[in-house]
Amino acid sequence: MVDETIEEAKAVLRIDAHAARAALSQSERAEAAASVAQLFFETLAPRTEDVVAAYWGIRDELDCQPILVRLMDANIKVVLPAVLDDEEPLDMRLWEQGTALYEAGFGTLAPSALAPRAEPDVILIPLLGFDRVGTRLGYGGGYYDRTLVSLNKKPKLIGLAFAVQELPLIPREPHDVPLDAVITEAGVRHFGAVA
Repeated sequence: MVDETIEEAKAVLRIDAHAARAALSQSERAEAAASVAQLFFETLAPRTEDVVAAYWGIRDELDCQPILVRLMDANIKVVLPAVLDDEEPLDMRLWEQGTALYEAGFGTLAPSALAPRAEPDVILIPLLGFDRVGTRLGYGGGYYDRTLVSLNKKPKLIGLAFAVQELPLIPREPHDVPLDAVITEAGVRHFGAVA
């Protein structure tokens, strides 16, 4: 059952978080993306045997491409999510060096439907907002919530964001899985046991 009060509060927070993110200049975005990539590899770098789920950014999300390039250069397996249906988990498709990307829902890109699938050990997750206890505010579609409960293992959840996306407090519902960490241009914040 959906708590309408919480949903209304989240809707207001989404508007505020999106406005803060949208107000950043192109140079601020590029500098932040480079800083976040550097911090990721300095503090939370995946192991060579890990599978990392990343994303192909949409709208004004923090650009994940600097991380994607370095992961591919290091021969670390990368999966990109594709939207199959409004009520389905994301389809985690392995992106192999040199393979094309295709429209995968909501303006994002992913490998073709024929690509192999893999369960991630680490998920780099886009967001609209986050708070001091690791609650993530997404777009409200529930895609990552459904995906996380469908996995056979618990991956590390690392939010990628701009510092201006931090909110004082996001109401957390039972299905909201907290982040283990968030990386912004201002640094890395740990919320759980991230090894």
